[in-house]
Amino acid sequence: MKHFAQVALIISLSFLITIPAGTVMAGNDDKTYVYGELLRQYVKDGRVDYAGFKEKEVQLDTYLDYLAKTNPAQMEEKDRFAFYVNAYNAYTIKLILKNFDNGQPPGSIKDIGSFFSKPWSIKFVKIGGEIYTLDNIEHDILRPVFKDARVHFAVNCASKSCPPLISTPYSGTILD
Repeated sequence: MKHFAQVALIISLSFLITIPAGTVMAGNDDKTYVYGELLRQYVKDGRVDYAGFKEKEVQLDTYLDYLAKTNPAQMEEKDRFAFYVNAYNAYTIKLILKNFDNGQPPGSIKDIGSFFSKPWSIKFVKIGGEIYTLDNIEHDILRPVFKDARVHFAVNCASKSCPPLISTPYSGTILD
C-alpha cells in the first residue's frame, strides 16, 4: 500500500509540473487555460500577433464556446469580474479575426462595422446563453456592476490608444 501511495504522489506531482505557469484550473469545464495558452503564444509586450491567432482560431473558438455556455452569475465577484474582462478581450480578438481580408487583419478596429454601427456595438458576444455587444460588457456590466477602476487598465479594444493586452488571462485569485 505504501508503494501505491508513492506512485500516486509521483503521478500527481508530474501532472502539476506539466501545467504551464499561470494556467487557470477552475474546473473541468473551464477552458480558460486554452485562452491562456493563446495569449502566451501570441501576445508579446502588449502587441497582438493576429495572424498567429488566426492560425489557432479553432482553439479561440473553444474558449468562446465555454463563455457562451457559462453562467457568470454563479461565480464569486472577483472571478466574475475576471470572467467578463477575459470575455471582452477574447471577443475583441475574435472580432479582428472575423474581419481578416486577404490574410491580413483590418488596419484599424474602427474599419469594422459601418457608418451607423461601430465595432463595439455589434451584437456577437455570447455569454451564458445571451448575446451582447462589447459596449454592453464594458458599459452595462463591468463599469456599473463592479465599480472597479481597474477596468480602465484591463479591457483592450484592439487600438493603440487602449491599455496593452497582457499575455495571461485574468483570474479572480490573482486580480489584486
